[in-house]
Amino acid sequence: MVQRVEVEAYLGRLLAVDRFKDYGPNGLQVEGAGEVRRIVSGVTASLALIDAAIEDGADTILVHHGLFWRGQDGRLTGWLKARVQRLMAHGINLFAYHLPLDAHAELGNNAQLGLQLGLVADARFGEQDLGFIGTANGLDSAQALALRAEAALGRRPVLLPGDGRPLARVAWCTGGAQGYFEAAIAAGADAFVTGEISEPQAHISRETGVAFLACGHHATERFGAPAVAAHLAQTYGLQHRFIEIDNPA
Repeated sequence: MVQRVEVEAYLGRLLAVDRFKDYGPNGLQVEGAGEVRRIVSGVTASLALIDAAIEDGADTILVHHGLFWRGQDGRLTGWLKARVQRLMAHGINLFAYHLPLDAHAELGNNAQLGLQLGLVADARFGEQDLGFIGTANGLDSAQALALRAEAALGRRPVLLPGDGRPLARVAWCTGGAQGYFEAAIAAGADAFVTGEISEPQAHISRETGVAFLACGHHATERFGAPAVAAHLAQTYGLQHRFIEIDNPA
């Protein structure tokens, strides 16, 4: 057992929350029980995850995608009311960490995706240094990287093979980071791995020869929240369970 305020302070320091300009609030988004004993982690604070956490007996949920975003209509109606109402009715704390969770050098989404792919970053790139880049570590082609990603993530990526060059450097940034593609190229990448693809990336890949892999927003961001929650549980002697809510995006 640990006090909620201590958990919030610890996570704020661990993830260097104050360093980031983000799209929504990081930290405690919904206040519940004053004491934390059992944590459920997940990718997104969906109603399905909240209900699963209630069934699991959790007093705290830790996610990457929280409930509140910049530019969002702040009224508690519809789906947002349902989620908040369920959390408050059961006294469950909701902690959410967006960019700080992407960026952490060991526990974050990018670091954990790198582990899944057998990649280790030796440099950063892009806005707020969110992008990771390192040697290809034996992955000699974009096709080999795509097969590794499919095996690790359980879904076939969208692959733009570029010019078929041997890979020396691979860059990655989880989630909806397709806009980092040009920064990855400028950083020296031969291939870039992210979650999503938009219309411009196909042309950029063809014209620069750099491979682009879109492996799924949810699929690439499944690893950071449970890593942080497991670390928290070990630090304070808490119970923890990761609950996967499938998402094809």
